Amino acid sequence: MPSANSSPAASAAPPQQIPLTCSGHTRPVVQLSFSNFINGTKNYMLISACKDGKPILRDGSTGDWLGTFLGHKGAVWSAVLNTDTTKAVTASADYTAKVWDAINGTELISLPHEHIVKSADFTNDEATTILTGGRDKTIRLFDLNHPQQPTLVSTRSSSIRNIKWSKPQQLAIVATDDREITIHDLRSPSPAHQLQLSAPITNMSLTHDHSLLSCAAGKSIVAWDTKGWRVAMDVKVDFDVSVAAVNPQRSRVVCGGREDLLIRCLEFESGKEVEVYKGHHGMVHDACFSPDGEVYATGSEDGTVRLWQSLPGVPYGLWQRKQDNSLCLSA
Repeated sequence: MPSANSSPAASAAPPQQIPLTCSGHTRPVVQLSFSNFINGTKNYMLISACKDGKPILRDGSTGDWLGTFLGHKGAVWSAVLNTDTTKAVTASADYTAKVWDAINGTELISLPHEHIVKSADFTNDEATTILTGGRDKTIRLFDLNHPQQPTLVSTRSSSIRNIKWSKPQQLAIVATDDREITIHDLRSPSPAHQLQLSAPITNMSLTHDHSLLSCAAGKSIVAWDTKGWRVAMDVKVDFDVSVAAVNPQRSRVVCGGREDLLIRCLEFESGKEVEVYKGHHGMVHDACFSPDGEVYATGSEDGTVRLWQSLPGVPYGLWQRKQDNSLCLSA
């Protein structure tokens, strides 16, 4: 089992890294999600959930503000775009999940719940069915054609922290506050798989192709192949991990520390620490990679979203070379 050294002094000096800082939120940013490539182009979007109750949509490669979804009356804990980036679903402390038109920001439907909704995700390309979960410990499936009659998928023994939909396997992946991840086939009342962690789960992430599930829990980063649920990575570190996400190429893991506020990149195969960065002024709550793996985004207690290059020094998007061959951010 590999061990990752967390000390910046023990690592080789990383390449120069100039992150893009995306302002706009007024409270902690708690969840991030990149879209797929849009209509066969290389363009993609980024949506952020924040305790200020105002999810923001941005250009994924530049961080440019595109719009804010207005309508929630409490913290927004989750925000996800559908397959073709035409709709968004959000989960909130105002006891609702909402579906939005991602093109013009219009609220399409509000789905009432009995308690705080912590997570929601689409379960089909048409964005007509949605999974939700939260403080009432219940997983619900909503058919937007009949929103008043949700299907009760399962009730857990503790609050639901996060829900992800694995499209290839057609499975719901549910993380709870009792150190457990359950895998649900919606056609069956019983979980298809159960994954036990040794510490409370702080974050759960799927790779963009949904083939790998990663989890931060205590001082561990664990990842499983979603086909067969074989452990693909199990790394112990000497700091409390707040977030961990794996790039689409399965070569890098980005993670954040709960107390030292550092951003670290590890090798996926070995768990070796290869880069360490300062940037945020508060704990990192979430991280995710762009669909091509060239960029990763981090959201923090400090109210900002930051975009980082997976390969620092390589021209990409706004990161361009000057005449002296140094890298700069273009205006």
